[in-house]
Order: sequence, then structure tokens, then C-alpha cells
Amino acid sequence: MVDYRVATFAAAVLGLVGCGDGDVVTSDGPIADVARPDGAQDVRGPDDDASSPFEMRPYELFVPSGHDGTPVPLVVLLHGYGASGAIQEGYFQMERVAERETFLYAQPDGTVNSVGQRFWNATDACCDLTDTGVDDVAYLRALLDDVERQYSVDRRRVYFIGHSNGGFMAHRMACDVADRIAAIVSLAGATWSSPARCTPSEPVAVAAAHGTADLVVLYDGGTLVAGMAPYPSAQETVASWRLLNGCGDGEDAGELDLVADLRDTETAIVRATGCRPGGAAELWTIAGGPHIPAFRPAWAETVWAFFAAHPKPQ
Repeated sequence: MVDYRVATFAAAVLGLVGCGDGDVVTSDGPIADVARPDGAQDVRGPDDDASSPFEMRPYELFVPSGHDGTPVPLVVLLHGYGASGAIQEGYFQMERVAERETFLYAQPDGTVNSVGQRFWNATDACCDLTDTGVDDVAYLRALLDDVERQYSVDRRRVYFIGHSNGGFMAHRMACDVADRIAAIVSLAGATWSSPARCTPSEPVAVAAAHGTADLVVLYDGGTLVAGMAPYPSAQETVASWRLLNGCGDGEDAGELDLVADLRDTETAIVRATGCRPGGAAELWTIAGGPHIPAFRPAWAETVWAFFAAHPKPQ
């Protein structure tokens, strides 16, 4: 099953990796032959201390050319199992939005496990398949610290977006690091099956996108690998966040055309009402959508619109 997920993902996004007009840098310095915009700050390399999490796991950071030192949002991308930050960006295509809207865009990679696949240790359902016990919450906290030390970040506007295993990890970050995250968008991910495992310190805006024809992470919930814990359905995941964010019931909020090879307006939005300040809970159901929908550019635009509408309250 693991090989199927990796092969399916790679086939869907191979060759799609592109870049925008801004600057792409890594946590250990700029990539060769990429021109830095005037006035851009250099990215600090890894700490000399061998304990730095970026010695073995550097990350890429897209710096928009319009960044002039004033505080800007930060978006962190979390890839799916077996993929990478670069492959995931090739699929989501958010760098062009980062350039236009002027936000920093971090693309870290998960740990490589014993079978050679990158993963995030998100929940008991996904996806530390070889029991490494790696602390990815600590790693991603350190990434936020590292970017904020080097660039001027608007700390009211820090966002995570993840796909599949990365979607599970985005939920985990919202549960554990709510004080630093304004909003997340998860595609084909889920939260903990046990509500007791998710205790955010404050509201986080959450949007969960999921295809009804997803055969890898099932819309109605299930188990990814025998012996691992089950994961909740897309509806149960959003219901959990409605409760955590003090929201009322969900109501229909329209339809969107996000996927190229499905019928028009295939994605139905259900939005919770009356949430506490800073909170939101939305379910984006992609009718007939598979694990890797063929998104139109509207996908990246919709994700950014959700983020932009949900900063931390003053």
C-alpha cells in the first residue's frame, strides 16, 4: 500500500515543479544561480551546533521579490508521504501567489524512513510506519523560529497547508501549536481519532478539503495501514474543530470549480457559524475527487483567500 501511494503521487506531479519570479533559498543558503532581489536578507545557514535540526533536514524558503522588510505572512507547506516540498509545490503551484501577495513560503521535507520514503510523524494513524518516533512538532516549531529570526514575519498570519500525510501533520500542528498558527488547510488529511489528543490552547481556523472518491485516505474514515490507529472521516474531523473553536452548526456556503476534470462547481463548502474569535471550521467536499485532484489555478487562490481571511485576532 505504501508503494501504491508513493507511485501514484509521483506520477501525478512529476515534471510539474515550477517557480515564480521571487527568490528561492534553502535554510543553508541560496540556491545557485537564483538572483536575489535588491534589499533581500541572506538566509542564515545551519547552526554550528550539530544539534541543529537543519543540519540533516534543511528547508527551502521562497522569498517574494516585493518583500521589503515589513512584516509579511508565512505559509508552511507539508508534503505527502514519499514526496518532498519541491514536488508538493509542483502540484499546488502556490509560489506565484506568494510572489503576487508577498508572503514567505517555506517548503520543508519530512524524515527519510528505513524504506527510503519521506514522512511526517503526525498522528497515531499516519505516518511513522517504521516507528522512528521523530518529533516533527519540535522540528516545525524550530522552522518557525528560524524564519522569524531571519525575516520580518507577521506573527498573526502564520499558516500551514498539507496534503495527505502533510494534511495529518497540519492538523497536528493546529492541535499542538495553536498559539503560533492562525489557520490551516488540509487536503486529504484528518485529525486524531481521539478528541483527547487534540487540545489547542486557542482557536485556529481550519479548512479540510477531501475528495469523495479518495481511495487512499477515505472520505468516510478508515485505517491506512494494518496495526495503526484509525482516522476519522472528513465530516468528523471538521466536527471536532467546530467543537474546539466554539462554533455552531455548519451551513452551505456555495460551490467552487477547483478541479479541471470534474463537473463544474464540484466542490461544496460547508462553513461553521458563530465561531470564537480566530476560529473557523470549513469542509470542502470535492464530489468525485480522488486523492490527487487535477486542480485548476483556483485551488491555490482559494487556499490563500481562506488564509488571508483568517489572521489571529488582535
